[in-house]
Amino acid sequence: MIMSQKKEALLLLEDGTVYKGLALGKSGTTGGEICFNTGMTGYQEIYTDPSYYGQIIVNTNSHIGNYGVQLEDEEESASVKIRGMVCNTFSPIYSRHTADFSLQEYFERANIVGVSNVDTRHLVRHVRQKGVMNAIISSEILDEKLLMEELLKIPSMDGLELSSEVTTEQPYFVGEEAGSQWRIAVMDYGIKKSILKNLTSRGCYCKVFPAKTPFEQVMEWQPDGFFISNGPGDPSAMLYAVESVNQMIKTSKPLFGICLGHQLLALSSGINTYKMHHGHRGLNHPVKNLVTGLCEITSQNHGFAVDPDAIASHPDIEITHVNLNDKTVEGIRRKDYPAFSVQYHPEASPGPHDSRYLFDEFIKLLRAS
Repeated sequence: MIMSQKKEALLLLEDGTVYKGLALGKSGTTGGEICFNTGMTGYQEIYTDPSYYGQIIVNTNSHIGNYGVQLEDEEESASVKIRGMVCNTFSPIYSRHTADFSLQEYFERANIVGVSNVDTRHLVRHVRQKGVMNAIISSEILDEKLLMEELLKIPSMDGLELSSEVTTEQPYFVGEEAGSQWRIAVMDYGIKKSILKNLTSRGCYCKVFPAKTPFEQVMEWQPDGFFISNGPGDPSAMLYAVESVNQMIKTSKPLFGICLGHQLLALSSGINTYKMHHGHRGLNHPVKNLVTGLCEITSQNHGFAVDPDAIASHPDIEITHVNLNDKTVEGIRRKDYPAFSVQYHPEASPGPHDSRYLFDEFIKLLRAS
């Protein structure tokens, strides 16, 4: 067994709840909003998803690390974005012959602090009942009073703008310009690589812009359409992005938003967002498409949602998808402009792939424009 796994570590929640376990990854202290993901696989994609920036992830599957890390195919961004990880059984060995190295080594390289041997079933039930809250993990501060002092220094996710911390510093291109049918301006608020792959595989040549790029600068490239990406933090704190999306809508060019992009489309249309009790994160959330009447099993990662009552009184917005577990809004579209969005992740990396047809719907709008 790896030595760092034998070292004691504490997980302390904002409400004073304490879990004792064993250290994993790098020894140290880390804090953020704690949330849980119900996926049974795809941990590497989760850890590199920029939407998780500022959060401690609880992996609910019984064993984490058993298939190791493969760098070539499973990275959703250039680095690990989570603040910390909590799990039950952490495997120091892996069995996949194509893996590059262990998850322990992966976390050590990325300076990620974590804790294992935690009763994650109890922890998830606690978060479901009490709601998401800040938490702190430490393998160096084992005094609970001192650890609480550090925990109280961590800012709340409510009202926190984080996209500017994960966005690209410079614009870049994805896809092949020669032979591509459409030029898509992608606003990087925390874009995942698999989203870009889904666009380029459908004939799109993408230019990815930093989050705070002025609308006028985006338009200088003369795009055929816009993609508004996923990302971390509170959408209501992103007034710069709300204004940009509002201007993009009014060009009448096709616009597609995912997750945070969904919330920004709503805000730019005068629809409020709110912080959820404990959010949706996992690969198994049922969503009903109100247009087709069909159900999709979806991949989700969000802690904010769109106000359904505000949509009901809006003449130019309609709900296209709803969550079958709690009836929250999962998709909207503008009636007056070719703009639509979904709260979940149709690129679904990791799966399931029930919802990838939404990229085809975007292509249909591009063809019709």
